[in-house]
Amino acid sequence: MSTASRTALVELLRGVDEVECVTPDLNGVPRGKVMTAEGFLEGRRLQLARGVLLQCIMGGYPPARFYGSDDGDLALSAEPTQIHRLPWSSSPRALAICDADELEGGHSGLSTRGLLKQVVARYAARGWQPVVATELEFFVFAPNTDPHQSFQAPVGLDGRREDGGSAFSVSSNNGLRPFFSEVYQCMAALGLPRDTFMHEMGVSQFEINLLHGDPVLLADQTFLFKHLLKEVGLKHGLSVVCMAKPLAKTPGSSMHIHQSVIEQGTGNNIFSAVDGQATPAFYHFIGGQQAALADFTLLFAPHVNSYQRLCHPYASPNNACWSEDNRAAGLRIPASSPVARRVENRLPGADANPYLALAASLAAGLYGLENGLQPSAPIQGEFEVAKELTLPCTMHAALERLKQSSLAVELFGSEFIEGYIASKTMELNSFFDEITPWERRVLAAQA
Repeated sequence: MSTASRTALVELLRGVDEVECVTPDLNGVPRGKVMTAEGFLEGRRLQLARGVLLQCIMGGYPPARFYGSDDGDLALSAEPTQIHRLPWSSSPRALAICDADELEGGHSGLSTRGLLKQVVARYAARGWQPVVATELEFFVFAPNTDPHQSFQAPVGLDGRREDGGSAFSVSSNNGLRPFFSEVYQCMAALGLPRDTFMHEMGVSQFEINLLHGDPVLLADQTFLFKHLLKEVGLKHGLSVVCMAKPLAKTPGSSMHIHQSVIEQGTGNNIFSAVDGQATPAFYHFIGGQQAALADFTLLFAPHVNSYQRLCHPYASPNNACWSEDNRAAGLRIPASSPVARRVENRLPGADANPYLALAASLAAGLYGLENGLQPSAPIQGEFEVAKELTLPCTMHAALERLKQSSLAVELFGSEFIEGYIASKTMELNSFFDEITPWERRVLAAQA
């Protein structure tokens, strides 16, 4: 670290007692340890058990053989550009996003941040730089202390709860202006530039669009933003939920990914020719996405609840079709100028790990570029999905598809794919260990 960089870091951490050193696990949950600011500034090595990266959503772990029978340590190495004072903390506190590296050096094969870096490096080796943007949808609810009860919107300024008619409204009646004001302040403090914000179609559902840029940076920003939402929500007595489908009969929450590729040096979009027409590379990228989406569905839709969203496909298409500006297609080409020509992957849910979703989507596109894959014909208007372009519609089906995928192993390594499958199998089995209210309500009286 240069003298100037160290001086800036010392100033940043002035008065801070503790630094939260976190890295994303396979689900994108921040995991790590809290270190004293003194130890952090001294550069003391911080280590974390390998198995933490495969911690399942309930908190348990798959068998140790999936992360090394000794469950040895990884080193947490802070990303210098992602060390922040936490603007929502009542006492001076900081957070550092870290890579999870092998002790002898190099990214761990279990690190989703490391996987994304490797995909970006493969583009760089060909003289390319992927550019992405994420659109994250989320719900803001009143506190929910009983998981047997449905989520509810907060009580608005008129004493009522929102009932679903407020899509694209800019009214302040929901009473959430103070919450969003602090969200925006915290985003500015963390250097998270925002583009547009809107009330989405669901009850107390919102969307924010982050500005396009480098994939690792956008993954870091999306990761930080989701953490920020929950922390600020707690301060305001609210529950912010990034489940894919928290309410029945209501649209789910997506994390759409916009993708383009530019030439290093010139900055030219390789999807557009000089005359503004689409290039062969544009079609190859789409072809790669179509070839891989079915195998990778579990990486974009990681939980049982994810498929509640995909089984009700209004604006959440469960297909690998592509189209010019048709939201029913899994791969949408938004209306844009040639310089901004891009491919929007509409499959990922808000519950997806942003590092893993970006890695999977970009790896699929690169696979198409490297192999000259051709896409199907584009669709428009109302359409029937061809069998070969349908995607798994249950977690079990997606899990089985990933188990059979040699492409996933080729692109992400057997260590990660096998560990991911082991953890997701535990989560699915845990779900099947419970009986739902629907089963008690409907089947007990009739079956």
